[in-house]
Amino acid sequence: MAHDLFVSYSQPDREAAFALVQRLEARGISVWIAPRDVSPAADWAAEIIDAISSARLMVLVFSGSSNDSHQVRREVERAVHKQLPILPFRLEDVLPSKSLEYFLSAQHWMDAFPPPLDPHIDRLCDYLDATLRGHAIHDVPAEHRPLRSTEPVDLTHPPGGVDAAHLRLLEAELAKRIGPVAAHLVRRAAHGGGDLDAVAQRLAPEIDGEQERRIFLEACWRIGKGK
Repeated sequence: MAHDLFVSYSQPDREAAFALVQRLEARGISVWIAPRDVSPAADWAAEIIDAISSARLMVLVFSGSSNDSHQVRREVERAVHKQLPILPFRLEDVLPSKSLEYFLSAQHWMDAFPPPLDPHIDRLCDYLDATLRGHAIHDVPAEHRPLRSTEPVDLTHPPGGVDAAHLRLLEAELAKRIGPVAAHLVRRAAHGGGDLDAVAQRLAPEIDGEQERRIFLEACWRIGKGK
């Protein structure tokens, strides 16, 4: 059965997740959430996969707990595989782990802090109500839009003093060591401004191993010198 939203959450955030579902359903938005909507005696994994496949959007109730949840990661992976939009609703001021960051790098974010939670839930409901009705994001009142976005920076007009060609070379060096997530990390680091060395220094901690970090920084220095 098709529904508007799939809500992903970890067990410690159950109260917040179900409070959100109650408010969404009061507005006529159909929501699938476990374990409430898992059929008796059904295969749990199959039910979740089917529910994600038939949703229009996933809301991820995000916290330090969901950051560490293997189940949440599997649900996010499946949503990305199905090209389902994901809106993380961030209960705590924490950043996604590397395994989740790879999948959430191009998503809008909405913060649900500081407390109380209710006004943040109202804002999320207003945004989802407008979005699901087909309004463009610029048609949604500014106070009801996601507060935080990790949308990629346009490297044809990069911020700071680093040109696009150098950033692409930087991305290539980082990708040799950590894979395709390098593209997102370079864009995020470039958004912080500064010269090539400053961007490289922000990126180095993403690499495991002191020797590999040193080699990366030396390669970035050569990029800066045009060698």
